[in-house]
Amino acid sequence: MMRMAFRAQTVVVDVVIAALAFACAYLLSPSALPHLGFDGTPSLNIVQLTAIYATFAAVFSTLFRGELSPWRYASIPDALVIARIAALTAGLFLLTVWILDRASTLPRSALAMAAVFHVTGCLGLRVFRRAIHEHALVQVAPLRGPVSPQAPPLLLIGPSAMADTYLRDAARVQDRRYTPVGIIGLEMRDVGQQVRGVCIIESLDRLEEALDDLRRWNRYPRAVLFLDEPSRMKGLNPDHLGRFRADGVRMLRLPSIVELRHHEGATLMPLRDVSVEELLAREPIQLDKAPVAALIRDRRVLITGAGGSIGGELARQAAGFGCAHLTLVDSSEAALFTIDRELAETHPELSRSAVLCDVRHAGRLQGHFQAQAPDLVFHAAALKHVSMVERHPCEGVLTNVIGTWNVAEAARLCGAAQMVLISTDKAVDPTNVMGATKRLAEAVIQAQQTNGARTRFAAVRFGNVLASAGSVVPIFKSQIERGGPVTLTHPDMTRFFMTIPEAAQLVMHATAASAEDQDHQARLFLLEMGEPVRIMDLARQMIALSGRTLGLDIEIKITGLRQGEKLTETLLDENEHATPCAPKVMQVVSNSAVRITPGHLQTLEALAEQADSEGVRTALFDLVGQIRGQRPGGAPKLKVVAGGSQA
Repeated sequence: MMRMAFRAQTVVVDVVIAALAFACAYLLSPSALPHLGFDGTPSLNIVQLTAIYATFAAVFSTLFRGELSPWRYASIPDALVIARIAALTAGLFLLTVWILDRASTLPRSALAMAAVFHVTGCLGLRVFRRAIHEHALVQVAPLRGPVSPQAPPLLLIGPSAMADTYLRDAARVQDRRYTPVGIIGLEMRDVGQQVRGVCIIESLDRLEEALDDLRRWNRYPRAVLFLDEPSRMKGLNPDHLGRFRADGVRMLRLPSIVELRHHEGATLMPLRDVSVEELLAREPIQLDKAPVAALIRDRRVLITGAGGSIGGELARQAAGFGCAHLTLVDSSEAALFTIDRELAETHPELSRSAVLCDVRHAGRLQGHFQAQAPDLVFHAAALKHVSMVERHPCEGVLTNVIGTWNVAEAARLCGAAQMVLISTDKAVDPTNVMGATKRLAEAVIQAQQTNGARTRFAAVRFGNVLASAGSVVPIFKSQIERGGPVTLTHPDMTRFFMTIPEAAQLVMHATAASAEDQDHQARLFLLEMGEPVRIMDLARQMIALSGRTLGLDIEIKITGLRQGEKLTETLLDENEHATPCAPKVMQVVSNSAVRITPGHLQTLEALAEQADSEGVRTALFDLVGQIRGQRPGGAPKLKVVAGGSQA
């Protein structure tokens, strides 16, 4: 009721402005005529003309629903609506008075001035209201006055349109955390212009000159806000970012879509510190979120390995997409406690359970699955460090292979709709135990589907994930912080990389693609990984980002290839081919006819329980060889030479 009353008041104000606009135009017209027609009969007077004009203004204001746009958010589309209302009002008014008395008492200039006054009055009132809302009447251009010591100087880098959005929001909520001192735009033609009083001082390709100018003006920033993803900005390189770090400049970014999903209130969106992983990442993949939202919303989701990097991000995104219930499963008490507490703080309304359980324990796992009754199961629990699993092959088999079988069995028995295994590119032509266990885990998923299960099974294969537990990036960061050296096993080593949120998002898209397929066969998906990255280049970038100089402040040391390590990773095996099935997702089709049976796994599990490392290695690689269409021949030699071939 109050909202309707407010809208009615808005229409009344617009009509009053229209009436005043016509009356003023009439009185100011130099050609105003007496209120008599050409034949001496009384004609329309100013009151009658004003009433007619105001009536048509009321009709068109109501017709175009101009009252639905709040004045404090007035914009160009609102101005166009007002202009349309004024033009139609003037046109129909002229037609009406012409019919009534041939417009004998209407000054020719009055109608044009009335339309101008009408637009100016309505739009001016809205602009004034927005100026009050955004505190623009007292706003002073930052470069024209001293910087407040309580508000550190902030440099904006990115498109001018996004700078306008941020500055408008900051003014609206009277944000005093930073004082913007300038904008580094993306286009040279924008240099010298102002965005809400803040000058675009340079383009991005002249960032060094702009920083020197700011230092001379005593306006050197204490923080930098990237208005777009740093990886998208051409001209921004690691040396620039390294200079910011060396100068103690805090690097910030705007929140992502996932972070904004549950942000409420009228406060300014929280700024986030830029991580090294974001600066190293390729241009992020932009995908339609509708299929994932339809997959997750109002469904019960269970995630194993939820305390890990990939499992934790899957949990965050499942919570963000509004799952009905989220079950977090992990064998690490500390990791499980951390992700459970985080979700309690960020999604307090979320129904969730934290289950401390090892995927090796089939009976207990099935009990938890029956109690939680998940619709979707994401299996991210795994041992993933290549060198560690190489030294402990029995543990790798028990977790990565037997654990996957246990999870798949539990998902099938509890009637889950889908179960998805998180795999790795190291499963392709594996030369190490970790890769072999993941390849066998993929085969376990395919074997489950052949049992006639109602549950749909799938596996998703992708490469290295920046900042994940098994990534080289955290190791490099730690070495750089200690002053080096940064250790590499080979100068020509390459790997595929993507960010944790991107990997989790693509996993969910692959799951959505599996859900839409009518074929109930197990599917193996491959994510679009882009071009491989040289680890040497990655190390150099990270050194530059830290503000240090290679060869002067820190060194790179080559240590030699480790057991089971390859120079390059591939995403497809020799007996596989891929076909596109969803945006940035491909389906892998294998020519292998070998299917893993419970008997295979019982033999392998018995050897692992007996701690027979050599027996486990031999049996493991024999099984993987059969899957790949090779004759059994035991474990491969561990010596690796250039190109990833074995000697």
